[in-house]
Amino acid sequence: MSWRGVLCAALLPALVGCKGGGDATARGAAEAFMDRHYVEVDLPRSREYTTGLARSKVDKRIRLTAGHAVDAGTRKPRVYYKLLEEREARGRVAFVYQLTIRPEGAGEFSRRLLIRVRREEAGWRVSNYMEY
Repeated sequence: MSWRGVLCAALLPALVGCKGGGDATARGAAEAFMDRHYVEVDLPRSREYTTGLARSKVDKRIRLTAGHAVDAGTRKPRVYYKLLEEREARGRVAFVYQLTIRPEGAGEFSRRLLIRVRREEAGWRVSNYMEY
């Protein structure tokens, strides 16, 4: 491995750790949810950042994928996202992200993702999300 590879491997965990704010901020909760749900494909962990309708949607996906383990041997697509828009109204925040999805051995495609977040006792939680 080159020195650049070693440097990237050493810095990547630090950079990822600085990225969001967990559920301390609305955007942190939205991006923590996306990281677990879309990037890592870890539905049970993504569920921790949800409430209401979003939680129902995640629970449904968990039921539909029961028996299909996603582990280190699973070929997951690479997923990247970029914030396009942020709107706040009545104590809730809506984010629109551009998702770029690159499945292994296939081309690239994009989706937009609307994520609605609201403040709860436990912190900011995703209350709904929709791909379009």
